[in-house]
Amino acid sequence: MDPDLLLTDIALDAAVGALARRNHHHFDAMSDTERSQAVDTWRELATDVLVAVRSTLASETPEAPPATATGGRAVLVFEDAGEEDVAVHAAFHPELEEIGPEEVAGTPAQLVALSLLEQLNGEPPEE
Repeated sequence: MDPDLLLTDIALDAAVGALARRNHHHFDAMSDTERSQAVDTWRELATDVLVAVRSTLASETPEAPPATATGGRAVLVFEDAGEEDVAVHAAFHPELEEIGPEEVAGTPAQLVALSLLEQLNGEPPEE
Protein backbone atom coordinates (compact mmCIF):
# COMPACT_ATOMS: atom_id res chain seq x y z
CA MET A 1 0.00 0.00 0.00
CA ASP A 2 1.18 3.50 -0.79
CA PRO A 3 1.54 5.26 2.62
CA ASP A 4 0.49 8.58 1.04
CA LEU A 5 -3.02 7.17 0.67
CA LEU A 6 -3.38 7.62 4.44
CA LEU A 7 -3.45 11.39 3.94
CA THR A 8 -6.14 11.52 1.27
CA ASP A 9 -9.51 13.12 1.94
CA ILE A 10 -11.24 9.74 1.90
CA ALA A 11 -8.90 8.36 4.60
CA LEU A 12 -9.23 11.48 6.76
CA ASP A 13 -13.02 11.49 6.32
CA ALA A 14 -13.14 7.81 7.35
CA ALA A 15 -11.09 8.56 10.48
CA VAL A 16 -13.30 11.52 11.41
CA GLY A 17 -16.38 9.37 10.78
CA ALA A 18 -15.02 6.69 13.11
CA LEU A 19 -14.47 9.28 15.84
CA ALA A 20 -17.98 10.66 15.31
CA ARG A 21 -19.48 7.17 15.59
CA ARG A 22 -17.39 6.43 18.68
CA ASN A 23 -18.58 9.66 20.32
CA HIS A 24 -22.13 9.75 18.91
CA HIS A 25 -23.74 9.97 22.35
CA HIS A 26 -21.93 13.28 22.95
CA PHE A 27 -22.16 14.43 19.33
CA ASP A 28 -25.93 13.99 19.19
CA ALA A 29 -26.37 16.29 22.21
CA MET A 30 -24.21 19.10 20.77
CA SER A 31 -25.34 22.32 19.15
CA ASP A 32 -24.45 22.94 15.50
CA THR A 33 -21.53 25.15 16.55
CA GLU A 34 -20.23 22.51 18.97
CA ARG A 35 -20.56 19.83 16.30
CA SER A 36 -18.55 21.91 13.86
CA GLN A 37 -15.84 22.45 16.49
CA ALA A 38 -15.83 18.73 17.34
CA VAL A 39 -15.42 17.76 13.68
CA ASP A 40 -12.55 20.26 13.31
CA THR A 41 -10.85 18.84 16.41
CA TRP A 42 -11.35 15.24 15.27
CA ARG A 43 -9.93 16.10 11.84
CA GLU A 44 -6.82 17.55 13.51
CA LEU A 45 -6.49 14.44 15.68
CA ALA A 46 -7.01 12.13 12.73
CA THR A 47 -4.45 14.05 10.68
CA ASP A 48 -1.87 13.81 13.47
CA VAL A 49 -2.42 10.06 13.86
CA LEU A 50 -2.42 9.32 10.13
CA VAL A 51 0.69 11.47 9.57
CA ALA A 52 2.50 9.47 12.25
CA VAL A 53 1.37 6.16 10.71
CA ARG A 54 2.28 7.30 7.20
CA SER A 55 5.69 8.47 8.36
CA THR A 56 6.35 5.14 10.06
CA LEU A 57 5.19 3.06 7.10
CA ALA A 58 7.17 5.13 4.62
CA SER A 59 10.44 5.08 6.53
CA GLU A 60 10.76 1.82 8.41
CA THR A 61 11.22 -1.71 7.21
CA PRO A 62 11.40 -4.83 9.37
CA GLU A 63 15.21 -4.76 9.05
CA ALA A 64 15.53 -1.08 9.92
CA PRO A 65 16.10 0.12 13.47
CA PRO A 66 13.32 2.16 15.06
CA ALA A 67 13.28 5.88 14.29
CA THR A 68 14.48 6.78 17.78
CA ALA A 69 17.73 4.87 17.16
CA THR A 70 18.42 6.54 13.81
CA GLY A 71 17.22 10.04 14.64
CA GLY A 72 13.94 11.81 14.58
CA ARG A 73 11.54 13.16 12.06
CA ALA A 74 9.03 15.91 11.63
CA VAL A 75 6.13 15.76 9.22
CA LEU A 76 4.29 18.90 8.19
CA VAL A 77 0.96 18.67 6.37
CA PHE A 78 -0.58 21.68 4.66
CA GLU A 79 -4.29 21.30 3.97
CA ASP A 80 -6.67 23.67 2.20
CA ALA A 81 -9.20 24.98 4.69
CA GLY A 82 -11.55 27.07 2.64
CA GLU A 83 -10.99 29.47 -0.23
CA GLU A 84 -7.86 31.14 1.13
CA ASP A 85 -7.04 29.47 4.45
CA VAL A 86 -4.54 26.69 5.03
CA ALA A 87 -4.54 24.34 8.01
CA VAL A 88 -1.08 23.23 9.13
CA HIS A 89 -0.54 19.98 11.03
CA ALA A 90 2.77 18.90 12.54
CA ALA A 91 3.85 15.56 13.94
CA PHE A 92 7.18 14.90 15.64
CA HIS A 93 8.73 11.49 16.35
CA PRO A 94 10.02 11.13 18.94
CA GLU A 95 8.10 13.87 20.71
CA LEU A 96 9.86 17.17 21.31
CA GLU A 97 11.30 17.51 24.81
CA GLU A 98 10.33 20.55 26.90
CA ILE A 99 13.46 21.94 28.55
CA GLY A 100 12.14 25.24 29.83
CA PRO A 101 9.45 27.84 29.36
CA GLU A 102 8.88 28.17 25.60
CA GLU A 103 12.00 26.06 24.97
CA VAL A 104 12.18 22.59 23.47
CA ALA A 105 14.86 20.15 22.40
CA GLY A 106 14.63 17.91 19.38
CA THR A 107 16.57 16.39 16.53
CA PRO A 108 17.97 18.60 13.75
CA ALA A 109 15.06 17.73 11.43
CA GLN A 110 12.54 18.53 14.14
CA LEU A 111 14.15 21.87 14.95
CA VAL A 112 14.14 22.88 11.28
CA ALA A 113 10.43 22.03 11.06
CA LEU A 114 9.75 23.96 14.25
CA SER A 115 11.61 26.95 12.84
CA LEU A 116 9.49 26.80 9.67
CA LEU A 117 6.31 26.69 11.75
CA GLU A 118 7.44 29.71 13.76
CA GLN A 119 8.14 31.61 10.54
CA LEU A 120 4.67 30.72 9.25
CA ASN A 121 3.24 32.20 12.45
CA GLY A 122 5.22 35.41 11.84
CA GLU A 123 7.60 34.84 14.73
CA PRO A 124 11.18 36.04 14.21
CA PRO A 125 13.74 33.23 13.90
CA GLU A 126 15.83 32.54 16.99
CA GLU A 127 19.52 33.19 16.77
